[in-house]
Amino acid sequence: MFAGLTIIAKALGTGFGGDPLHPFMVSGGRFLFAFIGLMIGAAIFRPKIQNPSLPLHFGRSFSGWLGVTLMFAAVARMPVSDATAINFLNPAFGMVFAIFLLGEKIGKFRWIAAAISLIGAAVLLRPGLDVFQPVALIALASAVVIGLEIVLIKKLSGRESSFQILIINNSIGVVIAGTAAAFVWTGPSLMQWGLLAVIGFSMIGIQIMFIAAMRIAEASFVMPFMYSTLIFATLYDFWIYDVVPDSISFVGAGIILFGVIFLAWREALNQGKTSTDDEPS
Repeated sequence: MFAGLTIIAKALGTGFGGDPLHPFMVSGGRFLFAFIGLMIGAAIFRPKIQNPSLPLHFGRSFSGWLGVTLMFAAVARMPVSDATAINFLNPAFGMVFAIFLLGEKIGKFRWIAAAISLIGAAVLLRPGLDVFQPVALIALASAVVIGLEIVLIKKLSGRESSFQILIINNSIGVVIAGTAAAFVWTGPSLMQWGLLAVIGFSMIGIQIMFIAAMRIAEASFVMPFMYSTLIFATLYDFWIYDVVPDSISFVGAGIILFGVIFLAWREALNQGKTSTDDEPS
């Protein structure tokens, strides 16, 4: 689903169904319709909002809006597979932010995994080649900001319910995104409004399914499946835009995937050691 949404964002940014939409408008639509969907859910389930940490929520919402806006801007100007692969760096950047915001200690294997992934990103940037992709820096910035969002979500998840986090995040996000979109506003066509609604409502579904998966299984088991996004993004990009990744794209994406899978494997080992240590002797 997430790979499909990036393709829709690319279509809107390149003028499908009307004039090209600015990334601020695409992310604004994403937050608007997600907000509408969550308000409907809130009216049905009537959740109680209890002691929200507003500074954390604002930081998470702002970084989430900026990260998704940068991603939408990147996919409109470069192969979706390359942008998706670069965005997979967000766990590595999240690891770095966790040092400063969560006080976590990072072992050598985590640093090795992060370094491997960064090498893959450098390959995708194609430095020194005629096909250098400066727009890839936008995708890289998206990964940095989403890495920050991951850490803030981790801090919030230990304090508040998932539904409360989603409601407050989208309430703040729709204000931020709507304000930014107002500066570049052009009237979307009826088809574009429909595609914006698909993005917004689908993001709620993605978040709900991800939270459900995290509750059922350990994060170290769930996260590697997220990397299959790259496979679907490549297939969709080829099917719709006839974009075939070149050898450099395959090498760069492969290095990044190796790095993040290596990181997930090390996290699984660490969790296993921790659970063993916690067992009574």
